[in-house]
Amino acid sequence: MTLFLKAIAGAIIVVLISLVSASKYYFLAGLIPLFPTFSLISHIIVGQKSAIELKNTAAFGMLSIIPLFAYLLSVYLLSGKLPLYLNLIISVVIWFVLAVVIYVLWTKFHVA
Repeated sequence: MTLFLKAIAGAIIVVLISLVSASKYYFLAGLIPLFPTFSLISHIIVGQKSAIELKNTAAFGMLSIIPLFAYLLSVYLLSGKLPLYLNLIISVVIWFVLAVVIYVLWTKFHVA
């Protein structure tokens, strides 16, 4: 049942993004995916196990803003300079590299 609810939440977000992107408020399509739908789900699951694990999950989530910011900055800076799909591929690669770096640093230096 929880898997079904997660799928419904994801579908609702996709529909909202589609509707908003076709409107005069298209710029809100950048805000909707940042609603913490999936963070809420993961925080409920982790928080039911342990407050310490919830705290660590939130701390790692705050670090995850770095790859997201780099992705968005790359999309912004490359828009109009490169074709759309090349822009997005490069931006995703930047996100992935930074996500791996953050993961490696977290697992190496974080004391659980």
